[in-house]
Amino acid sequence: MKNRRELKKTEIMGLILKIVFLIIVIPIILMSIIVMIKANKYPDKIPDIFGYKPMIVLSGSMETAIYTGDLVFVKIVDTDKLNVGDVIAFRNEVDTVTTHRIINIVDKNGKRYFETKGDNNNTKDQNLVDPSDVEGVYVFKIPKLGEILLLLKEPRSLLLVLLIILVIGLIWLQIADRREKEVLKKEDEQYKKEFEEFKKRQIEKSKK
Repeated sequence: MKNRRELKKTEIMGLILKIVFLIIVIPIILMSIIVMIKANKYPDKIPDIFGYKPMIVLSGSMETAIYTGDLVFVKIVDTDKLNVGDVIAFRNEVDTVTTHRIINIVDKNGKRYFETKGDNNNTKDQNLVDPSDVEGVYVFKIPKLGEILLLLKEPRSLLLVLLIILVIGLIWLQIADRREKEVLKKEDEQYKKEFEEFKKRQIEKSKK
């Protein structure tokens, strides 16, 4: 009975691992496909996933809040709702994307502009940010994941790696299931054997 209880715990842990694996890997693959499709369709835009845009941090200007190599996610937002203290991603004068904090909001001819600065920089950014250049407001990050993605560079490469991980994971799940079934079968056979022996002893005792 003790072995069966331990086996039951192992089965539960195996089931939890399977669920976690499927919850993590499959959504990542789906998101990668969406990013790849949008990147091909709109090469001049940063692809979003349900309104969220993933970006790789290439400088340390926002340390210690955000580090080089982090993968950050920014959310498409109504720029009228942005406030001082918000961290935004925006296109600068050379059309590259920067992620800095709003330190002031300037009104020019009835239009809002954002004064920004990197937390780790000594001076504020030289130019004001036009609302039309805002890509989104910072929501969360995945530390150092950007460094891994940089090694892959092409979305197709990322998708291929994720598919390989999925296939390996599914094979592992199949092997784990087979092993569990084999163990259960052996346990059942042992249990039946012990039960038959017990019945036999009881019959022999009753004859005496």
